Amino acid sequence: MKKGINIWSYPGDLSISECMAIAKDAGFEGIELSLNENGPLSLASNKAEIEGVRKTAEDTGIALTSLASGLYWDYALTSGKKEIREKAQDIVKKQLETAAILGVDTILVIPGAVGVDFIPGSEVVPYDRAYDFALEAISKLSKEAEAIGVPIGIENVWNKFLLSPLEMRDFLDKVGSEYVGSYFDVGNVLYSGYPEHWIKILNKRIKKVHFKDYRRESGGLSGFVDLLAGDVNYPEVIKALNEIGYDDFVIGEMIPPYKHHSKQIIYNTSASMSAILGRN
Repeated sequence: MKKGINIWSYPGDLSISECMAIAKDAGFEGIELSLNENGPLSLASNKAEIEGVRKTAEDTGIALTSLASGLYWDYALTSGKKEIREKAQDIVKKQLETAAILGVDTILVIPGAVGVDFIPGSEVVPYDRAYDFALEAISKLSKEAEAIGVPIGIENVWNKFLLSPLEMRDFLDKVGSEYVGSYFDVGNVLYSGYPEHWIKILNKRIKKVHFKDYRRESGGLSGFVDLLAGDVNYPEVIKALNEIGYDDFVIGEMIPPYKHHSKQIIYNTSASMSAILGRN
């Protein structure tokens, strides 16, 4: 497996090129970028601008692992408002198009939410309606993904939705497309389950993997900690990934960043990932 780092792990005042350079210096083989509402890689970015980002990665000598987006917290595929659902689908399409230009093989998509505790005033959608909205949208978007040639990875997040590996597996199987799979986040399931179980059940449906760590005793967002400082059983996680034949990027997503000397988290994460992967 190869080491990648998500751009959300960096302080917000760094440019994409600076993030790439630090990732390379820290020993990462790849970096995951994010499609934002505004900025150098955004909904407004044209082909030439996106190609410029790809060239920067090539010049830096670092791979682009995948393309994430945090926009789905504001524009959910499961919203009770039709205009928001349509906006979310447009974002997925732009993300797919951007990924194709960047040359990445997976986009990260949040399938929607029933509710989100850490966003004050967030919309609460009945579970069955959220499920139907998400299934309809992802099934439709799977055809866009196939036409463009870039798979969609559905991430398991704290959204009160698709709460078990069995439900995630069955949702993906109902979509029934090789262009839709799981973007599996190891740390996000720890509050309610065991990542090694999810890996074995989702199996070949896993397109990409995020590495995080979490302390169960916290019970909230403050429980996310440095890799190897939490309760993720990484030896079992690696064993499970090996058993299903996963040999792609594992991507550190370190949230929250350090308050001081914030770039250091990139170097610490690289060292921890080397230990987890048995490279030390």
